[in-house]
Amino acid sequence: MANPGKRVDIENLLALGNDLLGVLKNKKDGDGLIQSLEGAKLLHSSCHSDANEIGKSLEDYQNKVQACKEKIEKAKDESDFDAEVEHLQHELDEKLEEENLLRQELRAISDELIGLEVQRTSIEERREVIKKRKKDLIRARNLLSMCASVTNIIADFEDQTNICGLLVDKSKKKVEKFEFESTESPLDVCNKLWMMA
Repeated sequence: MANPGKRVDIENLLALGNDLLGVLKNKKDGDGLIQSLEGAKLLHSSCHSDANEIGKSLEDYQNKVQACKEKIEKAKDESDFDAEVEHLQHELDEKLEEENLLRQELRAISDELIGLEVQRTSIEERREVIKKRKKDLIRARNLLSMCASVTNIIADFEDQTNICGLLVDKSKKKVEKFEFESTESPLDVCNKLWMMA
């Protein structure tokens, strides 16, 4: 039977999953996601090595079961060893039960590995989305900076109720604040902005 110290602790695995969900909901930069991904890879590696050990143990038990079957056949041929046959049959039943438990454990580990692979893929996809959003944010900032440089108009995005901002005249070192009602038509606002620029 596999070493109990090497088994996957379901509580720790659930706690890791909850921590991973907390990191993903936190919407911080990709560093947290990368750390979670590395943790998932380590857990994946640990589960994989446990699965290999269980597979080896299963093979050993199958060999032992085969040896027991051979002993039973030999014992059946010799009628003097009925007690030994009964003992070997009992041992065989125990080994078969152990093999069945190992197969169930192997299935559970395999399911965990599949779940971890899905989580890893999801984390990588989210990391790509974050990278794309960062690039988009940099592009938007550069575009706003270029517009402010060309038109001398700096928009104020803090006030969501009105359209407002600052008109900067660098030569006169003068700053004027402007504000338009959000109910005005976009064409009127555009025309007024062009007149100011």
